[in-house]
Amino acid sequence: MNNYVVKSILIFSFLALVNINTEWRSSSTWHYDQPDVTIIMKTELGDIYVQVDLKNAPISSANFLRYVDAAMFDSTCFYRIVRMDNQPLDSVKIEVIQGGRFNNEENGFPPVAHETTEMTGIKHKDGSISMARLTPGSATSEFFICIGDQPELDFGGKRNPDGQGFAAFGKIIKGMEVARKIHSIKAPGQYLEKPVIIYKIVRSQ
Repeated sequence: MNNYVVKSILIFSFLALVNINTEWRSSSTWHYDQPDVTIIMKTELGDIYVQVDLKNAPISSANFLRYVDAAMFDSTCFYRIVRMDNQPLDSVKIEVIQGGRFNNEENGFPPVAHETTEMTGIKHKDGSISMARLTPGSATSEFFICIGDQPELDFGGKRNPDGQGFAAFGKIIKGMEVARKIHSIKAPGQYLEKPVIIYKIVRSQ
């Protein structure tokens, strides 16, 4: 176990003491002896299997899994499609699909510390899953999947002016064709008129 993982465990131990949130403290997601966990996103266009990297990105992974285990991704959606043809005002362009609880964050868990790609070594490659955020340390349930390699989303990348990048925490291992199908839907203003429903996200048995 490397120093970064040990440090992350200590951070979470401290947060558990100061955060009055019984569901968080008692959650089964805080298991660092599991290097990889596979989850299934069951969408209306098909299933996407994602390998969540608890070993290298413990903070972001555990955060995502607590939403999974609390069934808080049930009846959510992919609602944003970013392609080369629909970001004319962005000098640094990316290609992703974004999903999550979308405007339903008031009943969610508190934000988590930002894990940069420099810390984790998990880059924004084709099929990577990562946490959406505003400022560093503001990530909650919103996530995105990379369509193609997206190095400008890594630490030091130019997509976000703060240079901290985004927190990648896993990758698609099956169902990339579903992600690409979602990405192909017309979205002139990036936000879908008819979001793609995520029926549920569950751990693979």
